[in-house]
Amino acid sequence: MELATFGGGCFWGVEHLFRQRRGVLNVICGYMGGCVPNPSYEEVCSDRTGHAEVVQIRFDPAVVSYEELLDLFWSLHDPTTPNRQGVDVGTQYRSIVFCHTPQQEQTARAVMRQIDAERRFSSPIVTHLCPVQPFYPAEEYHQRYFEKHPDKVVCHTIRR
Repeated sequence: MELATFGGGCFWGVEHLFRQRRGVLNVICGYMGGCVPNPSYEEVCSDRTGHAEVVQIRFDPAVVSYEELLDLFWSLHDPTTPNRQGVDVGTQYRSIVFCHTPQQEQTARAVMRQIDAERRFSSPIVTHLCPVQPFYPAEEYHQRYFEKHPDKVVCHTIRR
């Protein structure tokens, strides 16, 4: 099993859609990339901790490749807008890939170059690629949010 960690705006919709992918074994909402240990949601939203809202994905690479997960990630949000996804604005909503291995970084850079070369988006991708940092799970009420609140609408649209 392997890990992948992505930030693509509000983690609720990203988590929900990755959970539906065959080969994904578990998805946890959390925070990564900041300077405060074990931050709360309120601290992250203050835009002073440096953390991004992320999902950490445990997956079976025999069933779904890291490249396929990257492709899904870039289709779930707008990776061309810095520090913003729709109405959500702030550094915690930045598009970011935390690479767990040098191979993940190489793959992410290659896929990002390919997407830009294909002009899949009208503007260049601004997704940050960073080495993995300490991961802090989000509060329980953020986990499986759309399963707990079936009346809510998933806010992400898959782009193809």
